[in-house]
Amino acid sequence: MGQVLDVAKLTMQLDNVLEKLKNNFIKNVSLRTAAGAIEELTVTFDGSQYLLQELVQISRTPKLVTLNASAFPQVIPNIIEILSKNQMNLNPQQDGTVIYIPIPKVTKEYRENLSKSAKSFFIKTRDDIKDIRTNQIKKLKNLEKLPQDTFFRVQGYVEILTNQYISKAEKILETKQKELMGD
Repeated sequence: MGQVLDVAKLTMQLDNVLEKLKNNFIKNVSLRTAAGAIEELTVTFDGSQYLLQELVQISRTPKLVTLNASAFPQVIPNIIEILSKNQMNLNPQQDGTVIYIPIPKVTKEYRENLSKSAKSFFIKTRDDIKDIRTNQIKKLKNLEKLPQDTFFRVQGYVEILTNQYISKAEKILETKQKELMGD
């Protein structure tokens, strides 16, 4: 296998996809909006992209996050738009150069919406894994002088490996959905 396929590179690509899924779950799909998730939002300002934490001063209490944008008041409309359109179910309120973000209560509907978001992140991850599999198989087909029986064995190995990673992603999703729904 190692002569035909770079197994280490393949597993690294698949591991990266799973890590991305875990990070998306941590940042975007948690019952209490992670403070880090708000800080990591990207705001476009003067044609450049900035992390929110670079433009505003952030303070938080258990039920409220306060953003002080007095250093860059012209970026406030962009910040409000980003906060309103993300998947965190936030409702920012502006008072001068200060933006207040009440952290939403954890309702059953909110939990179900988070569960749907988790499912969409899983589907994206599953599709990414399938894309990696497809690319690997295309590379194998393009190899000259590869015996057909070797091709089918390696293709089967790639199928099994990617299916294992899809199963891992499903388990991560199931665990996250149980956590979200309070099961």
